[in-house]
Amino acid sequence: MNAMDWRHGITMAVDAVVTNLKSRARMISTSEEIAQVGTISANGEREIGELIAKAMEKVGKEGVITISGGKDIIQ
Repeated sequence: MNAMDWRHGITMAVDAVVTNLKSRARMISTSEEIAQVGTISANGEREIGELIAKAMEKVGKEGVITISGGKDIIQ
């Protein structure tokens, strides 16, 4: 196999994965659903999931939330 064959194979695999993920995706809209996704993303930390949901309520769908590391939780 040459480099172009590898590239073509990788591109086909990426396309297949993206198509599969898109077919499994579902829209979420409630604060509870956002908290569930946030909890999963935070390795099961429910409190963090709830904080993410509250932040999303404040900034809206088009808003931006910036998170930085620290020792304290600021609400």
